[in-house]
Amino acid sequence: MRFSLLSLVRNAFSNHQNWGRQWRQPEPKKTYDAIIVGAGGHGLATAFYLASEHGLTNIAVIEKGWLGGGNTGRNTTIIRSNYLYDESAALYDHALKLWEGLSQALNYNVMYSARGVLMLAHNHHDVMSFKRHIYANRLNGVDNEWLSREQVKDFCPPLNISPDIRYPVVGGALQRRGGVARHDAVAWGYARAADALGVDIIQNCEVTGFKRDASGAIAGVETTRGPIATKKVGVVAAGHTSVVMARAGLRMPLESFPLQALVSEPVKPVFPCVVMSNTIHAYISQSDKGELVIGAGTDQYVSYSQQGGLHVTTHTLDAICELVPEFRRMRMLRNWGGIVDVTPDRSPILSKTPIAGLYVNCGWGTGGFKATPGSGHAFAHTIAHDTPHAVNAPFTLDRFRTGRLIDEAAAAAVAH
Repeated sequence: MRFSLLSLVRNAFSNHQNWGRQWRQPEPKKTYDAIIVGAGGHGLATAFYLASEHGLTNIAVIEKGWLGGGNTGRNTTIIRSNYLYDESAALYDHALKLWEGLSQALNYNVMYSARGVLMLAHNHHDVMSFKRHIYANRLNGVDNEWLSREQVKDFCPPLNISPDIRYPVVGGALQRRGGVARHDAVAWGYARAADALGVDIIQNCEVTGFKRDASGAIAGVETTRGPIATKKVGVVAAGHTSVVMARAGLRMPLESFPLQALVSEPVKPVFPCVVMSNTIHAYISQSDKGELVIGAGTDQYVSYSQQGGLHVTTHTLDAICELVPEFRRMRMLRNWGGIVDVTPDRSPILSKTPIAGLYVNCGWGTGGFKATPGSGHAFAHTIAHDTPHAVNAPFTLDRFRTGRLIDEAAAAAVAH
């Protein structure tokens, strides 16, 4: 049976309309047991675990835009847990273990693919740094292994390992459990599962202020759709956390940077894993749609722009074309920028705040997507019990006062 392109488009549009009619658009209730601000991956995951593990179903996720319309829909889907410090390794590996069974837990295919994350070494410093990570990871029960230059080529044949290129490959660190998942599927999977448990997901509802009781504790939020009463609010608004928290009178230790990425035209499967390089600051994988997914580092300046500077993308493509010469004739399909919140130590904040009943999840920088299940799971525990889960206990807001930082900014083998 033949299908015309027009008929396929019509069917896709029809399915989209049907899905829209099935989705509940509840009006805000007068009172909720808890409110989550932000309907991205972390916020929706928090709501799901609050309902599924802590029995709090009278909760709402409120979003100023649309579900999954922020960084969740703009990231490059990399999943790994090979961080250096004990605290980071525990948090990200907690997330990775949840990724492995997430499709079954949500009854929704999030397209998790453990194809391996390969970090390339180009010089003596890279070799020493990666081997340090490997040994630290093994002590924490996290898989990571060293590959020689020839083993790198065997694992990822398209790579150019010639000694004559500007940044020759001398080896690499491989986490085989690492990989990718489909970003928007994660948001929809958590949303569907939370909705089925009775959670209200309210879009086009921006928080404009916080209500406090006589003791100063949270009593509710003011929104563009009216006031909502609650005694617990968890803020998970990546890229805009400082703005939201300022409305509660709190100043956050955050800066916001554009983070750029792009995809190529789709082609047949040619790239078997995720490859990352800190030296040339680029990373590449191939999506299930066939697009090459390519990303760079954060821009050098703070901004809320979702476009960023062109030179960042250009330099990244120059490096990718030297590293994988067969991609030189590929065409870029689209590029974009997300906004990432960055803390002074480049580690996240999952914490209570000085205001009773107000909790914050932010500062993930370039590491937010990979942490989604673990972040939501730990943050839900923190909100439900008013005390942190073991894996997020070190990631308090108070560490910037005490100086007990988790400085992955200096330690990370690569920034993503």
